[in-house]
Amino acid sequence: MEIVRRNNELYAVVDVWQRAGKRIALVPTMGNLHAGHHSLITLARERADVVIASVFVNPTQFGPHEDFARYPRTPDADAAGLAASGCDLLFLPGVEDLYPYGADRSVRVSVPELTGVLEGAIRPGHFDGVATVVAKLFNLARPHVAVFGQKDYQQLLVIRRLARDLGYPIEIVAAPIVREENGLAMSSRNQYLDADQRARASAINVALRAMDEHMRGARPRQEVEAEASRRLTEAGLQPDYAVIRRAADLAEPSPDDRQLVALIAARMGQTRLIDNLLIDL
Repeated sequence: MEIVRRNNELYAVVDVWQRAGKRIALVPTMGNLHAGHHSLITLARERADVVIASVFVNPTQFGPHEDFARYPRTPDADAAGLAASGCDLLFLPGVEDLYPYGADRSVRVSVPELTGVLEGAIRPGHFDGVATVVAKLFNLARPHVAVFGQKDYQQLLVIRRLARDLGYPIEIVAAPIVREENGLAMSSRNQYLDADQRARASAINVALRAMDEHMRGARPRQEVEAEASRRLTEAGLQPDYAVIRRAADLAEPSPDDRQLVALIAARMGQTRLIDNLLIDL
């Protein structure tokens, strides 16, 4: 696996691949990688001839009360895991590479509507930072396909809207959520949970599956959401939300909507966890 750190180095490799007619996949990450991330590489390998992974802790998607400086950075372990997963190229840019005028003076990309609810309402500006850095990575890597995890479901919708609205000829692929044995969605944040917290956090997956079951049983949506919140609270979690939304755009569903998604965000101690489950009625 080759490692490059500068924009022009990435551009040069991509130029060679494009002239050779290679189909290119991109997997953007913020590093501190685990098996869930490695599954994205495996899926990208199935969709393309060559795979680029980026590891970049993006300052513009951190809010004022979120500590950018403390985000775990494990580049050596990340590189080893990516190489073992079949990645061809690791892009390791610095802030000065992706934000040449500084993060505070960067051109910003904003995706309306989708970014003002749920995670966007709780973390104002977060999705502007996500959309901005993904647009930059799309411009640099020029992939034919890009793979994102379904665990960040709202982010996935934002990126799909971004790609379509700005005319990127990129196939956006959603990778299934990879879970621990107890059903907890794999996340870099899980490392902050002790054994007891990790066990109790499995209530998130239990609540999602119950939401699915109850919606299929035609129970009122508000009742299903309230019960999920109670279930989370009883397990020692502090829910930010436990909701059912229309899968296509996160709007509140009408009785005729058949493709839904259950979404949960909750805190276990100081650790904030998110998860979701698609519901087909």
